[in-house]
Amino acid sequence: MTVDWTTELHDQLDWHWQHHVRSRLDGITDEEYFWQPVPDCWTIRPRAENPDGPGSGDFTVDFAFPEPTPPPVTTIAWRLSHIIIGVLGMRAASHFGGPPMSYDTFPYAGTATEALKQLDDAYANWIEGVRGLDAEGLARPCGPAEGPYADAPLAALILHINREAIHHSAEVLLLRDLYRNR
Repeated sequence: MTVDWTTELHDQLDWHWQHHVRSRLDGITDEEYFWQPVPDCWTIRPRAENPDGPGSGDFTVDFAFPEPTPPPVTTIAWRLSHIIIGVLGMRAASHFGGPPMSYDTFPYAGTATEALKQLDDAYANWIEGVRGLDAEGLARPCGPAEGPYADAPLAALILHINREAIHHSAEVLLLRDLYRNR
């Protein structure tokens, strides 16, 4: 039996995305998007609250490097921006010709509707890129943009991104559950 690894890698994330994640994000409100379940959450903020913060638009994201210990709890807004930029967007840009993306220049969404549009676009760029790979593409090294994955085959990075997308989307969905039942 031959295994079509492109299909397996694509379907691992896409099945989860289509059956568990995306439909459960429909109807999210701005209040829920910005809800802080505990004090001092990291979130997306109007630029006026952090004029020097990262981003290119009217909103910025809470961020520190190195990350504080313990790391702050984050809002749905913050977590979605992480999925959009760091998990999917930067990787789609590096490997599949997606639009350039960085935490420093991203136009952070000030509404839940805008964030879902950004999420849909980032996901479409990533999953289309994965679907377009053949065996040779899956085997090629990731390259220097991927740090510890630089020498690893692109398939290893795809597995990592699948785990990250599933993990962080589960966190977002848990926050939705907590918000609804607060």
